[in-house]
Amino acid sequence: MSTRIAVVTGASSGIGAATARRLDAEGFHVVAVARREDRLKDLVAGLSSATAVVADVTSDASVAALAEAVGALDGTVELLVNNAGGAIGAETVEQADLNDWQWMFDVNVLGTVRVTKALLPLLERSGRATIVVLSSTAGLIVYEGGGGYTAAKHAQTAVAETLRLELNGRPIRVVEIDPGMVRTDEFALKRFEGDAQKAAAVYAGVAEPLVAEDIADCIAWTATRPHHVNIDRLVVRPLAQAAQHKVHRVL
Repeated sequence: MSTRIAVVTGASSGIGAATARRLDAEGFHVVAVARREDRLKDLVAGLSSATAVVADVTSDASVAALAEAVGALDGTVELLVNNAGGAIGAETVEQADLNDWQWMFDVNVLGTVRVTKALLPLLERSGRATIVVLSSTAGLIVYEGGGGYTAAKHAQTAVAETLRLELNGRPIRVVEIDPGMVRTDEFALKRFEGDAQKAAAVYAGVAEPLVAEDIADCIAWTATRPHHVNIDRLVVRPLAQAAQHKVHRVL
């Protein structure tokens, strides 16, 4: 059988790194994609079958080089996990930092479109492809102080839904996964620009927030269903989080 290739963006940490490890265990040759070469090298060194590709999803030239590198591999490109993304800031719309909003749209939305567009020919050639778009519950409901992130994630969700309609009849599934509260090393820290106290407060009193491996498990499950089964949308939250605004905390 031909080697199955899975491309994972944002693979240098958090959900992306956990997904790369899980897909490696599932038998995929993993193409781990991120900007931080040192992190990628460490990740790939621990996998049984993987290739590290340094790329920036906000750059046309960088993504074109990624597609060329993936196309040169021996195997069939069956899975793309659009994981690269993130949030910056918690200001109100009135106080919005438009540079932060621009970054969030560039990475979450246009990054997903750019990578998907570049790899679609390779994915379709496999005859049994899956595109996973990692959005968020922030793509389903808004909250105060999250205007830029929720707007970007709503747009990313719209991209996933539109893509599924447009690819109907072709051998490519489109899966959207929407995690709620996930505790990783970097997400909240980046959002609050390195303020560890503010980052820790997000999870204060929550006994068991989700972790990166929980989402990697969901990604692997959707990608390994029989190909005629499409998981359109998977919403996953920790037990303590009943809704975006309802979290049980023991303080």
